[in-house]
Amino acid sequence: MALKTAVWLWAVPSLLATFVIGAPTTGAQYVLQAGREGSHSASQRKLHGRFLHITDLHPDEWYKIHASTEQNIACHRGHGPAGTYGAETSDCDSPLALVNATLDWITANLKDSIDFVVWTGDSARHDSDEEIPRHNKEILAMNQRIADAFVTTFSDNKGLVVPIVPTFGNNDIYPHNILEPGPNKILSTYNDIWGTFIPEDQRHSFQYGGWFYVEVIPDKLAVFSLNTLYFFDRNAGVDDCAHPTEPGYKQFEWLRVQLQFLRKRGMKAILIGHVPPARTSGKQLWDETCWQKYTLWLQQYRDVVVSSLYGHMNIDHFLLQDTNEIDLNFIGAESTDRVSTRESMDEEFSVESSKDYLMELREDWSTLPDPVHDTDLDESGKKKHKKGKGKKNKIGGPWAERYQLTLVSPSIVPNYFPTIRVFEYNITGLEDTPTWVDKIRASDTKETKSPSLSEDLELPRLELRSEPDMEIEKKKKKKGKGKHGKDPKPPQLNIPEPPAKGSPPGPAYFPQPLTLKGFTQYYANLTYINNDIITDSSEEEEDGGWFSFLGWNPGKHKDKKPKHDKPKPRDFGFEVEYTTFDDKIYKLNDLTVKSLLRLAHRIGQTSDADSRELAEGFGRDDEDDDDVRNVRDEVEDVESLDEDEDEDEEIESDDELEAEKKNKKKKGKGKKKKHKGDKKKKKKNKKNTKIWLHFLKHAFVSTRSIDELKDLQ
Repeated sequence: MALKTAVWLWAVPSLLATFVIGAPTTGAQYVLQAGREGSHSASQRKLHGRFLHITDLHPDEWYKIHASTEQNIACHRGHGPAGTYGAETSDCDSPLALVNATLDWITANLKDSIDFVVWTGDSARHDSDEEIPRHNKEILAMNQRIADAFVTTFSDNKGLVVPIVPTFGNNDIYPHNILEPGPNKILSTYNDIWGTFIPEDQRHSFQYGGWFYVEVIPDKLAVFSLNTLYFFDRNAGVDDCAHPTEPGYKQFEWLRVQLQFLRKRGMKAILIGHVPPARTSGKQLWDETCWQKYTLWLQQYRDVVVSSLYGHMNIDHFLLQDTNEIDLNFIGAESTDRVSTRESMDEEFSVESSKDYLMELREDWSTLPDPVHDTDLDESGKKKHKKGKGKKNKIGGPWAERYQLTLVSPSIVPNYFPTIRVFEYNITGLEDTPTWVDKIRASDTKETKSPSLSEDLELPRLELRSEPDMEIEKKKKKKGKGKHGKDPKPPQLNIPEPPAKGSPPGPAYFPQPLTLKGFTQYYANLTYINNDIITDSSEEEEDGGWFSFLGWNPGKHKDKKPKHDKPKPRDFGFEVEYTTFDDKIYKLNDLTVKSLLRLAHRIGQTSDADSRELAEGFGRDDEDDDDVRNVRDEVEDVESLDEDEDEDEEIESDDELEAEKKNKKKKGKGKKKKHKGDKKKKKKNKKNTKIWLHFLKHAFVSTRSIDELKDLQ
């Protein structure tokens, strides 16, 4: 990745210091810092094929250096290991110094080499200290300050040079998690706070529900900011996504119309949100009707949607939605007839709950079918025609269109190490396309008319109304119910149109312009930068280490004292943690669904064999005779994990897998015979756990030792 050499920063002017906590700023949206050294003129900007994803800043103006990290103190007072730039691996929030240093590092190293910014919420502190409770005024004021700092970071002397697309976090509102249907005062206030980011023609829909989109590459690519609080199953202010009165239902109708409009214009879309559609066999974050609709919508618009990006969970990982789990009857059923078999995930993700979640995710991945191979495609990406009856495909065709991909980025708040992600995407043929800033500044000098929806795509009229009286609204809902207080039956589901027959796969499934090629994950090693703690790995691992904390996590330095009376931090900076472009274990060619499906399958194969066999018995049809694994590619996977594996072992693995394939064809003819490859298979499975440890290492942003990670197996 051709980024200029990192510039290390210390004692820089604060981007946040000019604002006063306690009241939102008024008047101008931001104060520009003109003439920053190294910043290119906006008129010289061209597409770089890169964009920034930043999430979960959780700035805390009450943070005190060298304070205690213990519960109900939260780095606000006392004496303890809280460092200048944060108390890494603890549940303390971010000091303003960390936010300032991060944005200044971005200015010096990334600002001039990215095309847009995705900012996925949670820009206020947690309610972790009973002595200093959060309140609405403070939350809005901090979000205003962060928004202003973002504008300053990505501006020249004329204004923004790249588009910034924000979205709500569950801690950006008060009380946290609960956002009632719009319009309301919260949405109205954020309409002002994000006034620089929300296109003028979408202010109306934002006030109505908090959703909008930005054409980050005019006429080519739009980023949709979804209000996932209306999908979040912990939002007690709303119900589901099945009834027309619910904001979740309305948001999906808006999304359906807008994605259809983009399809007609030949455009593509990236979807972003705060709370991801995380869903395992036992737990979930979204209401089930919302997950069902989301998966259905992405299936129908798989030619339009490039990718989906989220935050909230703080751990680096990805999700796969399986379209085989779409249940139209569930979406259309009366609410009293719906029974969800999954529990809600924990309100906040502790280390312990994250560990359990990742292991459950791996267990689910153990049932994934093997992906088909690129040998099924010709040079143009079209499926090869073969003589005779075709084999049944388990992954939805040559591009794995049965599945959808969700990428979840880790956070700035140092529950682990602070981290940011820079994506690279394919701009072949788009190098000279006018940029967002070209269009914005051209519109300042002459009138430009935005494309409008055709008559058959008109949205229902969204009428703003005064603040609802909640008691009156409850009575209205009660009167509208049917006999015995049951909700009226939802209307017939309006299923979006699928891609036209014979149309090529979208950028999420096959490499083409706008396909995500990969990403580079940057992190700041606060243990080194804060320069306060002498690390001792044996001490960190006593009593199970910080993985053993069930609730509040005081961090791995909880019992240590700073080695300096006064802080003496080193220069702040981010460094590369890893990049998907040269990771020898992940071996990702790109970020298409098929590439990540293959990775998930490999991780899933490290799960306990007995548990995997049990899981495969629950209705999966992956055991059909025609579902055979590609032996040669499987051997390549093993080679990538164990470079010291010799050629003889590879050949024996081939023999073993061929024998396994023959055994499958003898299903029903008695028990499978053991073969001499069994010992090799066990050895290979043991070696393959390296990919699971590698996955865990990055999930926890390189804060844990290999020995601690092994404890999770």
